[in-house]
Amino acid sequence: MAATSSSPVDLSLAFVMAPSSGAEWLTILPVAIGLGFGAVLMMLRHSTRAHPFIAIPGLALMVVVDALLLAHVAQNGPVTMMMGRWLPPFGIAFTVDLTGALLALAAAIVALAGSIYALGDINQSGRRYGFYPFLMVLMAGVSGAFLTGDIFNLYVWFEVLLISSFGLLILGSEREQIDGALKYAVLNLIGTTLFLIAVGYLYAIFGTLNMADIALKAGELRDTAPLMTLGALFVFAFGMKAAAFPVNFWLPASYHTPRIVVSALFAGLLTKVGVYALLRVMVMLLPVEREALSLVIAIAAALTMVLGAMGALAQSDIRRFLGFVVVSGIGYMLAGVSIAGTAGLSAAIFYALHSIVLMTALYLLAGEAARRGGSYRLESLSGLWAAAPAFAGLSLALFFAGSGLPPFSGFWPKAMLVKASLDIGAWWLAGAILLSGFLTTIAFGRLFLLAYWRPAPVSTVTAAGEGTGAADAAGSSAPIALVPRAPASAMVPILVLSALVVWFGLFPEPLIDLSQRAAIGLADPVAYLKSVFPAGGQP
Repeated sequence: MAATSSSPVDLSLAFVMAPSSGAEWLTILPVAIGLGFGAVLMMLRHSTRAHPFIAIPGLALMVVVDALLLAHVAQNGPVTMMMGRWLPPFGIAFTVDLTGALLALAAAIVALAGSIYALGDINQSGRRYGFYPFLMVLMAGVSGAFLTGDIFNLYVWFEVLLISSFGLLILGSEREQIDGALKYAVLNLIGTTLFLIAVGYLYAIFGTLNMADIALKAGELRDTAPLMTLGALFVFAFGMKAAAFPVNFWLPASYHTPRIVVSALFAGLLTKVGVYALLRVMVMLLPVEREALSLVIAIAAALTMVLGAMGALAQSDIRRFLGFVVVSGIGYMLAGVSIAGTAGLSAAIFYALHSIVLMTALYLLAGEAARRGGSYRLESLSGLWAAAPAFAGLSLALFFAGSGLPPFSGFWPKAMLVKASLDIGAWWLAGAILLSGFLTTIAFGRLFLLAYWRPAPVSTVTAAGEGTGAADAAGSSAPIALVPRAPASAMVPILVLSALVVWFGLFPEPLIDLSQRAAIGLADPVAYLKSVFPAGGQP
């Protein structure tokens, strides 16, 4: 028999020996909530009537956890938890800084709003197809992407959110949905494949997947390793995920096909994960390569925002219109990445937070406008101002925010981007930002004039609900609205999200301050690195 060793094993050489704190548990709870509640909903697949009453409290709990996590990170700095107690860089790390915490909280808020809106938008058939389980798994993927400190697991969480998004996209199995899902799937799978190739290439160069470890080693390997090629691969892969020019055509071709609440969640969340990944990898891990590629990123940003605004001008369907507005917004965030520094990055983070809330609200608003007007087509919509002036006023406020006009939240990040562009002498980029904003304003103005301000066709309705035509003796110039009052499940999420848009427009200082602190943490990740390696270096 082999003799057993009597010498004690020093586990501290391989494992974290200190017990995990409550803050460390907060880093993984959003993912655990998404997966746990999703599993419960799957087990109750034959009791779909109970799904919203399980999913909505689960998402509310996720909002509370993310808010606590943000408060802790804002006060104490980045926090790290290692899976399996392995010492970094060998274990899988969840590392949360201000950027990740801010985006995770914004994502949870809009997901909660979407789950409430779905009470009226998703029928029993949609619940049987698995709307709420897919939503919880989607949020697990989104939260994991924002909170992970391991680049391979960033890829894994991308896959989780993509798989769940495929299920949400074809909810109902209508022909138009299948067509949109095919375009969505093919382009996103190409982007995912490029991402995986880049991750494999990165591991071959660095021998590690821990983001903090990569950031520490990048300076040592820059002279001998092909990091520029690696950076270009990541830019292209994340640009495709974020729907940046020239690989942005998949988004407006697919986002108009699912249920409106699904479109709202996609518009608010999915492209922002691509932008976040670009910020995390190119700014924190490969800053020199980002600087070398800054002109390419800036050109792509300018074309994305301007062509997106021009595409919105050409649309006659509100959902397609909003798809191009999403694309245009990606350009502003890419402009911040290209400018970098505290000014550019803080503007990009602020705009991402604004876009998550605003685009979700705009899609939900479009759903309510179509319910009131009977169509998403502009040629069929009219008279919404006369029929529902309060709703029209709310719509106008969100249209102003989408155009970047004061005093709403969209004004501030655009102003920050213009100033940052001029400060570095990129007058042409500032011009593109202003031109895109001008075109977007015209596009929203056209939408408002056609769908809201244009008088409805002259008709009257009898008590029995039969139209009597324009020659009615009463000579009425507006129809008698028979549309039932909007359910609370539709208007409450829209009102809450609109209130956030107005609040951060009128009182932007707290969000600007958090965005600037988050930008400093990305550009100079000393606190992030110390969170992973408390001793100040690699083991």
